[in-house]
Amino acid sequence: MEIFGLDFTSVPRPKKAITWLQAHLETGSLYLDAFGALTTFDSFEAFLAHPGPWLAGMDFPFGQPRKLIEHIGWPTTWAGYVEHISKMSKSEFVDALGAYRRDRAVGDKQHLRYTDKLADSRSPMMLYGVPVGKMFFEGAPRLLRSGASILPCHPTADQRIILETYPALMARRWIGKQGYKNDARQKQTRQQKMARQTILQNLLSGSKEHFGFEILVNELGVESFVEDASGDQLDALLCAVQAAWAYTQKDHIFGIPSNCDTLEGWIVDPGLL
Repeated sequence: MEIFGLDFTSVPRPKKAITWLQAHLETGSLYLDAFGALTTFDSFEAFLAHPGPWLAGMDFPFGQPRKLIEHIGWPTTWAGYVEHISKMSKSEFVDALGAYRRDRAVGDKQHLRYTDKLADSRSPMMLYGVPVGKMFFEGAPRLLRSGASILPCHPTADQRIILETYPALMARRWIGKQGYKNDARQKQTRQQKMARQTILQNLLSGSKEHFGFEILVNELGVESFVEDASGDQLDALLCAVQAAWAYTQKDHIFGIPSNCDTLEGWIVDPGLL
């Protein structure tokens, strides 16, 4: 099976692209084949149009919290509210979330999905710092328009299957919440590089135990994942591993609980079952 991992950004450009890694899963091994960059949303949409079968794990929230959807008055289906926000400009979306938060009590302004609570991930309403809300705004409508099967939010019969992944959740298995990347050159440290080495070494040596398959680096080598101080290449790899694990669970809803809230979505990872 052809597997992709994508490290997403809300503003793709040459200096901060959507980084992808391509692999294939065959007879108990995940072979790493190639990686590259998508510097525009046009190129991201072209990637989505690539004929299947393939399965991709992408690092951004596909959905918003049910509490927000119900209280703000957006349509109460995933496709419905994603279509609704797709008609907004980014500034209108930002203003809508700002207006929603304005009169709410402290501690009740930015909600979490159930999967965020389990994964200890940021609220998909977050617009600044790590702007995952803006990633949702740019990413989710494009996923919907692609016609691919978006699990569990919007399943279709298409042979292109897209799942939400979260590489930091995997990294914490081996380094806790220690930092391992930074986009700002002046904030990149030797300790972060050592953390990337630790993640990669443990990932490659323990993949059979944790995910049920071995990882074969092939011609890509390991140095590029360690030397990339932004962590984008390593994150794309971690997304691909989570996606490959989900594929091994295809007879069990790709590792997604049967009672998952499809309005919110789900992060695929064996640790969340």
